[in-house]
Amino acid sequence: MPMKSCFVLLVTLVVMAAVAAGQSVKPAPYTAVLDVPSMDKTVDPCVDFFTYSCGGWLKNNPIPADQAAWDAYGKLQEENRQVLRQILEAAAVPSPKRSADEQKIGDYYASCMDEAAIKKLGATPLKADLDRIARLKSKADLPRELAHLHPNDVGSFLGRASLFSFGSDQDAKNSSEFIAEVDQGGIGLPDRDYYFKDDAKSQEIRKQYLAHVQKMLELIGDKPEQAAAEAQTVMRIETALAKASLTRVERRDPNKVYHKMTREELQALSPSFSWDRYFAEVGVPGTKSLNVAVPDFVKGMDAELKSEDLASWKVYLRWHLVHAQARYLSSAFVNEDFDFYDHILSGTKEIQPRWKRCVRFVDRQLGEALGKVYVQKAFSPETKQRALVMVKQIETEMGKEIQQLPWMSPATKEQAQIKLHAVANKIGYPDHWRDYSALEVVRGDALGNGERGTAFEFRRELNKIGKPVDRGEWLMTPPTVNAYYNPQMNDINFPAGVLQPPLYDPRSDDAPNYGNTGGTVGHELTHAFDDEGRQFDAEGNLRDWWTAEDAREFEKRASCTSDQYSQYVIVDDIKINGKLTLGEDTADLGGLLLAYLAWQDETWGKDLQPIEGFTPEQRFFIGYGQSWCSAERPEVQRLRATVDPHSPPRYRTNGVVSNMPEFQKAFACKAGAPMVRENRCRIW
Repeated sequence: MPMKSCFVLLVTLVVMAAVAAGQSVKPAPYTAVLDVPSMDKTVDPCVDFFTYSCGGWLKNNPIPADQAAWDAYGKLQEENRQVLRQILEAAAVPSPKRSADEQKIGDYYASCMDEAAIKKLGATPLKADLDRIARLKSKADLPRELAHLHPNDVGSFLGRASLFSFGSDQDAKNSSEFIAEVDQGGIGLPDRDYYFKDDAKSQEIRKQYLAHVQKMLELIGDKPEQAAAEAQTVMRIETALAKASLTRVERRDPNKVYHKMTREELQALSPSFSWDRYFAEVGVPGTKSLNVAVPDFVKGMDAELKSEDLASWKVYLRWHLVHAQARYLSSAFVNEDFDFYDHILSGTKEIQPRWKRCVRFVDRQLGEALGKVYVQKAFSPETKQRALVMVKQIETEMGKEIQQLPWMSPATKEQAQIKLHAVANKIGYPDHWRDYSALEVVRGDALGNGERGTAFEFRRELNKIGKPVDRGEWLMTPPTVNAYYNPQMNDINFPAGVLQPPLYDPRSDDAPNYGNTGGTVGHELTHAFDDEGRQFDAEGNLRDWWTAEDAREFEKRASCTSDQYSQYVIVDDIKINGKLTLGEDTADLGGLLLAYLAWQDETWGKDLQPIEGFTPEQRFFIGYGQSWCSAERPEVQRLRATVDPHSPPRYRTNGVVSNMPEFQKAFACKAGAPMVRENRCRIW
């Protein structure tokens, strides 16, 4: 698996006025980057800037029944899905004129949409795998079985790999090459902490999880009393695996997930599991060294292999098989999977229509084939060029800020500048599209297409091992409204989807454009120098290029941010885990400052006038505030408090502006106002 990258959470897909597959599509209603009706001007911006910016939006946009959260761009996401749907429906019609990619995305979508055929099959598509698990004769057969399940495990795409995760990653200390990697995995709840929290809600969720596991096992033919006992077995094994796993905060330290070993050293950690057999069966028999991300997990896994009998492991594998593939099976499986993971854990009231789910599956497994059509319809070269100009401006400001930092020594500044100037900027879509010719898509075989799609990606990752890194590769598909910085690639990536109104509009006033998308650009760039990203050098190698004194100064300033956000309440009595969100909070604050400086330079000397009663400076900050207009169900707030490295939208707004004297001046906020922190935090 690739190194976990730092993402800015926007959780939406956006497109404006597009034409899909030669058919006209009704344009989405235009929403300006600064949308006055979405504000609540009765609220004092110096008291609660989030509600001032978004109060009207919150009032007029209740969360739809098929969503766990809803934001200003969720509505545009629906428009985008309609465009992608029409692309796929056109491609699904058999025709000799279809290209190879159109045939694959069209037949995949048509198979996914054939709910009657899927329902008729029931659990039959799992029979071969279930029979093979039943035939296991000893625990010595487990490596071969896992080597069979992992490449075809649809759940691998969803972070649901059985027992452990296996894939490839850039060597953290030699970023020019890929190596094999073994990592923790094997649990069915969203995070290891779900197995250990002792509050009443967490205990209730574990009971509901046991009931869910039981129901799923009943759907593959087990009697209720048998399935109930099996659910306890699953919980026992998963709890042990969770105990051996690192927490999310621990995993934010790249040194804690990098332990390069020989295969002999790996074998010594887990003598009960034949890695030679696993590597041979999975197709990488020549593996001589690899990254063992969490050695203690491998030790814990070995202890479980010794203590649990073969019958228990068969139960575990049967559960993870159905758990991973449920969303591709008949409605009984789909609905039960939705009830626990979407309704109970996230609060979603209704399952999404099938076409939305099928669009998502195609984007996940054939994303660049679908994305190639998308960018032809929805992304202009002019938009790409304008966005690149903004990125370059913000990078220039970062260089200036580094040079004048009073707490950083000249030696560290020199290395920081080298890293900054080495950042690669990827805008819109890849320069070279992914080749899907080796992926077989069979019309009428929905689950098989899902399995083959996962196996294709699994093999593609393993084929990288021992080879030079392709620095042109993307980790997101073009329609995605998201952006990320990858510390091992030292690149920032902005898919076409994020560079659309109302996030970014070349026709708009510069102020909200820079506050909105400019803030996102600055956010991703700041990730190169947050508490995690700063540990990688210009080439993406894990190397300490800081003086000891500068590192201490950074950590002192970072602790200010962590302490600030740890005081904010998410829901009920749950507060933000400031150590988990530190990187994103640092990037939010640094990013908006850089965007503000770039905007000032862009508009220097221009006669900027008020628009709709707002000064240019106010429009900049409102543009930023409205980028976070969002409502979330309490259930998903609880979930994100545990698993999400981003703070809730309210605090991504108020927490940032309360640290900026530029905001205080723009809105004439007095000292002591809630949006004016006495002890401001600032790193960059």
